[in-house]
Order: sequence, then structure tokens, then C-alpha cells
Amino acid sequence: MSLPEAAALREQAARRRTFAVISHPDAGKSTLTEALALHAHVISEAGAVHGKAGRRGVVSDWMAMERERGISVTSAALQFTYRDTVLNLLDTPGHADFSEDTYRVLAAVDCAVMLLDAAKGLEPQTLKLYDVCRHRGLPIITFINKWDRPGRHALELIDEIEQRMGIDATPVTWPLGEAGFMWGLVDRRDPGRLLRYTRSSGGQLASEEQVAADEAGLSTVPGGPAALEELALLEEIGSRHDDASFLAGGASPVFFGAAISNIGVRLLLDALVDVAPSPSPRHTAAGEAVPLEAPFSGLVFKVQANMDPAHRDRLAFVRVCSGAFERGMVLRHAATGRPFATKYAHAMFGRDRTTMERAYPGDVVGLVNAGALRPGDTLYADERVEFPAMPTFAPEHFAVVRAKDPGRAKQFRRGVSQLDGEGVVQVLVSDRRGAQAPVLAAVGPMQFDVVSQRLEHEFGVLTSLERLPYKVARRTDAAGGKHLESIAEVEVLTRMQDGELLALFADKWALHVIERHSPETALEPLIAAGE
Repeated sequence: MSLPEAAALREQAARRRTFAVISHPDAGKSTLTEALALHAHVISEAGAVHGKAGRRGVVSDWMAMERERGISVTSAALQFTYRDTVLNLLDTPGHADFSEDTYRVLAAVDCAVMLLDAAKGLEPQTLKLYDVCRHRGLPIITFINKWDRPGRHALELIDEIEQRMGIDATPVTWPLGEAGFMWGLVDRRDPGRLLRYTRSSGGQLASEEQVAADEAGLSTVPGGPAALEELALLEEIGSRHDDASFLAGGASPVFFGAAISNIGVRLLLDALVDVAPSPSPRHTAAGEAVPLEAPFSGLVFKVQANMDPAHRDRLAFVRVCSGAFERGMVLRHAATGRPFATKYAHAMFGRDRTTMERAYPGDVVGLVNAGALRPGDTLYADERVEFPAMPTFAPEHFAVVRAKDPGRAKQFRRGVSQLDGEGVVQVLVSDRRGAQAPVLAAVGPMQFDVVSQRLEHEFGVLTSLERLPYKVARRTDAAGGKHLESIAEVEVLTRMQDGELLALFADKWALHVIERHSPETALEPLIAAGE
């Protein structure tokens, strides 16, 4: 690559912001995703997670199960432009049962927006996701949501973030009025700027934002006197946003608002442009940094089939890590060394897609007919590059799945194989059980619901599930598997995705008995979902 080409590529990369929205279930994550798109003027009207009559569902929640239950069960990518900056937003499932999908997304972003419920504060799944972000070195922007409903005191929430997460929480905006009685917001970067919001009906349109008063008039507005005291306290303790501390993971800028009413969302959107990091060199499995201007390399972080009835295909989501992607280029699959054609490449907006001719570091490219690709795979154009593999979590729930109609056996096998390839669930097989009765291994039981629904709606296969009494899985080897198969309380199966042998136990006590009596047997722990 010539010097002018390298400079142009770095300039394009500097225009990118690739981030994930993370939260505990029901904190309003998909609603915030929709509100950000609304304020960026890429949609004209917001949907609703629990849609009212005549209103569509949120863009990022496209699966039937998501719309029926009002929860996100799979991640979604939305690309749009705001203030001449290309935003690659990855909405993630909040429910712990789908944490594997969320963790894969966090391997593909440069920043995270952590969403908190004003009434509940930090919740268990939020803390787990924060630990993953800290492990990956991802800076975090915090948005305290639902300030239009009764909740806790703002200072109490700030203190909780600092105490439980061990970072500095530095408010950039501050609410006027207690939770549930919100009058407006103070932008601490410009103390004379008090923002008052006129809400639209049902939050379908962006709330009107007005400069309501100057700093001297703050004491005359509802909630103003209390806000003056709180702002003075924040100044006294030196609670101010610092870019260096934020990028190093030592501080999180905090914003207040209400996503359902589109209050405070524009200020968050501006912060993503102004303070969130642009793409930087990523490290390979060998620990080497790949410069942005190096030949193309990309990380597959998600594989999804049948997103749209009009496109019954399999799509791989690839984060561009270095170089420029051009549609039609031939890439190499690091795991096999085989070529991979990119004739059909798309930019994603939920399940909607448009042809993508060119992409730069930070962008997410949807590659069609990606039957050979799995989450964690690396694609490269020139010199071989391989990024770290994605972890497979330890399953804690197991069930045998069978097709109710034996005449649909072929469709059943194809569907199970596809869902295994996407990483929706781990599929375990054995000669004893046969191909028509694979064992599904899941982090959480809701994964079984996704499998059943997708097999029915995408492959026309009605299924039955038989729960198994196992709670613990350990990786073993051929010798260990042969020994364990002779023990009645243990079952040994092969994981389809990688051929690993997994030994299943009823509980940790049963495992400890085997470890005590057969210490020579290989029993290696898998990564737990919270690690």
C-alpha cells in the first residue's frame, strides 16, 4: 500500500466508531438502539419493544420470538452515519441465557455503552459484562435510563458505579428533578446550557430540545436548587470527564435520560462521536499487533441464517480489522487456508441489508453463503493472520431433541447442523443416541426455545425436547472417554463443532467422586459464562 493510500485508509478508520450496547434484561437496550437511530435521522419513527397497535417492532429485534417476548435473543448490527462519522452499532442480547452471543460481539467492538435502569442500578448481568469489557480493555460510556420513571437518587447511582465497579463515574449530563419528575438536563460541559424536552406522543419521534435558561436562572426552575448543590459537590470532588482515564478504562462518562421518550439521547450520540475511540491495531493469537494499513484481515464474530424470508441464506458478520475490504475480493479462511469469494457483501441495518462495495477498519460486513465460516474465524487477503479464538462456554443445561415427524429427518439434521454452526447452541452426538437424537447443550434454558422455534419456522420441523439430568460438563480425551463410558452415572459425547469429547455429570458431587477415584482421568473445566 502506498503512503497516500495508507493515509487515506487511516483517515477513513478515524471516521469509524464501532460499539456495543450492553445491559441487564429490561434496562431498555433495544429501545435505546432505536432512539440512537432516530436521532441520527436514519429512521423516521421509533418502534417499541412491547409494540402498541399500529406500531412496528424495533429494528434490531427482528426475530419472531424477540417481538413476541419483548427481549433480544440475538445480536444485531446497524450501520449509519451521524456528523460525518460512520457508526457501527451492535445491539446485544441482555438475557444471561444468550451471553455467549454478547461475548462474541464484545470481541468485535472498540467501545461499549452500558445501560442502567434508574430504579435498579447495577444488576448481576451488567456486572458480568463489565468484567468482560475490562478484560478486553474496552472503554465504557454509561447511560442511566428511565429517568422519566420513579427511581433512585442520581448521586446514589454514581456512588454505586464507583464502589462496585472500581472506576470513576464522571457525569457529563445531570438531571433536573428526581427520577420520575424530570424537568430537563444540565450539560456540564456548558453549565449555562439547560435543556428542556417536549415529549412526542409515545416517544415515536425525537423529543424537542430547547435551551431553557442560563446558569443564573437554574435556581428558578423545578429541581434547580437541588441540582445546583449536587453540581457544586461534583465540582468540589473533581468529578470531570478525562479522555485519557476513560480510554484506559479507569473512568466512565455518565449520561442521564429516557430512551423511550428520546430524552438525552442526542447528547449520548454526540459523545460517541466526540469521545469514543476509533479503530486501533488489533492483536493476533500470537500477540502481534496488525496495523490498520496492513492488507485486509477480518474477524467473524457472528453467523446467522434466514434473517429475512426474502433471503434464505447464511450470513457471516465480519469486523474489518485492517486494510480495505472490496466486494468481489478473494479472501483466505485462516482455519483451512481455502479461498472465500465475497461477491455478495452487505451493510446491515437490523435484518435489512444493502450491497456494500467497500469497507474500512471498524466496519461490519455481512458475507452471504458463509457455510464454511464459524464465529471466531479469521479471514485475510495477503499474509496469513489469525485472531484469538472465541471461547465456548460451559453448558449447564442439556436436552435431547427429536423430530416429531420421522419423515422430516433430513430437514431436522440440516437445521440442527446449521444452528450448531451459528453457535446458537452446542450440539453433542454419540453412536449410542444416533443422528436423530442429538443432545443440545446450553448455557441457559431459553436457548432450547430458540432452537425449537427456529426448527419449526425455518425448516418446518416440529420437535420434542427431553431434559437430561446433567448439570456439569468437562472436557476429556480418548482414554478418559473410554474409562468414563463404563460408569453408569456419566455420559460421554462428541461436540459437533470441534470434535471435543465432553463428559456430562449430574452435579459437582458426582464429578468429585470420579476425580477422587480416578485422578489419572483427564477432566478439564470449560470456561464458565460469567468468566
